[in-house]
Amino acid sequence: MADTVNVAFIGCGGNARGHMNSLNELENATVVAVCDLIEDNANKAAELTGGEAYTDFNKMLERDDLDAIYHSLPVHAHGAPELAVIDRGLPFFVEKPVARDMETAGKMLAAVEEKNLITCVGYQLRYGGGTKSAKALLDGRTIALVVGQYWSGTGRGNPDAWQRIYAKSGGQILEQATHTLDMMRYLCGDVREVITSRASRELKDIDCPDIHSIIINFESGAVGSMTCTWAYDDRDWSHANIVYVTYQDRLIRWTGPSVTLSGGGEEVQQLAEETESIDAVFVNAVQSGDGSAILSPYSDAIKSLAFCLAINESGETGQPVQLSPTR
Repeated sequence: MADTVNVAFIGCGGNARGHMNSLNELENATVVAVCDLIEDNANKAAELTGGEAYTDFNKMLERDDLDAIYHSLPVHAHGAPELAVIDRGLPFFVEKPVARDMETAGKMLAAVEEKNLITCVGYQLRYGGGTKSAKALLDGRTIALVVGQYWSGTGRGNPDAWQRIYAKSGGQILEQATHTLDMMRYLCGDVREVITSRASRELKDIDCPDIHSIIINFESGAVGSMTCTWAYDDRDWSHANIVYVTYQDRLIRWTGPSVTLSGGGEEVQQLAEETESIDAVFVNAVQSGDGSAILSPYSDAIKSLAFCLAINESGETGQPVQLSPTR
């Protein structure tokens, strides 16, 4: 087992810098190379990490000292970089969502499985202390109602930003609320059907809907809903990434860092285990060759992609959309 995992980055924006800071704190990880199409971004990342700067990921991948790759890219840019990394046989971390469409994601999953690579997708909320507590509470329970909420103001701002161009980002559902939707799947099981109502009420200068109301039918028989807006106050994050779950006469309120349990005639309990670093989990998996501690491998994250795309499809058509077990 090597003492240090040599990591390289494809994409050096703000999201990447968060992971770089985390990796800088790990004794068993070294960022040796960074790549971004914008040279200034690559140079700033090189200053932060000590890695060598590139503007061509194919050139960077010619190095013979790479152990793992981070893909921190806009959703519409996924595809060619991952396939190049897979061809090299390198484990990789990729930010959510894994692609803009199922065809691209399916090609990458097939390639990953052929090479039997360790992968990790950036659904970091799965590693939160509140998530661990909620998962333990729900284990073996008959879940009845599941309600998710993501209200933010991130849709406001530059209307030309790629996040606000539907063809590129998939709107709030695919680009942002995917975190909450992924948690609903992780805590309560896979989804059978979605029915979406959506509209543009406030943000008239972009082509992405700014409100969604979604009915969610789970394979287990549980019934759920999700409401989203990114036209709310951009200073208030207290209404984002919330999931309520009922079972028996109990209610769980999950927020990531902690979970609240009420009902059953008992006092309200606040529970939280220790939060893990998704970066540490990934690096340890690469170092040991054992990916079993990764909670969000590519093979599972593609299901959250399918869930989000089904919501968008239902919103576009006005019809219910069924999800197959393999979709």
